[in-house]
Amino acid sequence: MKAFIEYLIKHIVDKPDEVQVNEITGERTVVFELRVGDGDMGKVIGRSGQTARSLRTLLAAVAAKQGRRSVLEILESNGMERHSSRHETPATEATAVKPASESQSNNETPWQENGKNQPGFSS
Repeated sequence: MKAFIEYLIKHIVDKPDEVQVNEITGERTVVFELRVGDGDMGKVIGRSGQTARSLRTLLAAVAAKQGRRSVLEILESNGMERHSSRHETPATEATAVKPASESQSNNETPWQENGKNQPGFSS
């Protein structure tokens, strides 16, 4: 699968000589770390991540045929993670969900907070 990734990526980017793929094999999962040259990151990720999503779909199909799972991590040249297929994002202040006890007082439903009526309906 490593050769498959290299083949695809080298035909997408402007600097194919700078493509590096590192394969980390686990028991049932294979992680591929992809590094590309400066200026090629956008080509690999694509508009709204569509190219990266398509690459991951192809990898998943090949891996499934072998009875495995695959993860494609697209890294910057300096090794920092840039775009990963792992959808685990830590809860930050901006994305944290208030506990039910804080967000609902006086038996209000969530959409009645701050004097709002039910969404989609006006009174």
